[in-house]
Amino acid sequence: MKPAHLEMLQVLYHSDDFIVVDKHWDIRIDSKMFYEKHTVQAQLRHRFPQLADPSTYYGFRFCHQLDFSTSGALCVALNKAAAGRAFRCFKDRTVTKAYLALIRGSVEKQKQTLDFSIGKNSSEGKTHMMCIEGTEGCENPKPCQTELTVLEYGLYDGDPVTKVLLQPLTGRTHQLRVHCGAIGHAIVGDFTYSSGADDAPYRMMLHAHLLHIPLEPQPLLVSAGDPFIPTVDPKWIPQRSVRTVTATVKALLERRLEEDRKMKEEAENKQRTEEESEEHRRLCHQWLSDWAAE
Repeated sequence: MKPAHLEMLQVLYHSDDFIVVDKHWDIRIDSKMFYEKHTVQAQLRHRFPQLADPSTYYGFRFCHQLDFSTSGALCVALNKAAAGRAFRCFKDRTVTKAYLALIRGSVEKQKQTLDFSIGKNSSEGKTHMMCIEGTEGCENPKPCQTELTVLEYGLYDGDPVTKVLLQPLTGRTHQLRVHCGAIGHAIVGDFTYSSGADDAPYRMMLHAHLLHIPLEPQPLLVSAGDPFIPTVDPKWIPQRSVRTVTATVKALLERRLEEDRKMKEEAENKQRTEEESEEHRRLCHQWLSDWAAE
């Protein structure tokens, strides 16, 4: 529960091409503001000054984003080529991410897909927020999907909450926070999307638990642990377990790997068909040429 400081950097994975850190809650990834002394960029520069790239503005290439209030696995590319490889995976939506969260109330449906288009909120005083399509001031909404799986039911500081695993299938800003709010189960400690009402918890209870990037030849797979356990935060009291984090994540990865295998197989079959069609056309042209010569 200690606030972030310059030397508080937990490294989960380190290779010649990537570093994955366990980002602290309530710390920005980077900032152009001179008064922002504590950022992940500053932590990296402090721990690994020799790895900072002077050709980039911040010195490090962040492969994706995590909100200021969100903790967990954050991937950093250490060179331009590695950044390009990771970018292609994110662009092609082949990256698997899973978040742990404590959300308000008891979620009845234990497995569900949250399907709400999200847009920018243009309402006065809310331009830093996102919103669900159809709400006042919602601009340029885009389709967004999140898979929600209930893990445990319990209490947080005496109030009923549900521990869930969230898998974003799209990557809209504040997607998980907005989707949970849309079904009436806001994330515990989300000051922004509770209009400042949920200010008692010491942090927002959203954590990037799993990151899988299918890089070639070696995929990157990292887990950032589980901070929502009573030994870390005694205000969280589990009362009924539905499924474990380990088993749920294993099933998620197995399902994703099977989907990727099928997609790869379909792509190979398509390529093979195109090659066979091209060979067939070549043989036809050759036959016509030989026939005309006769």
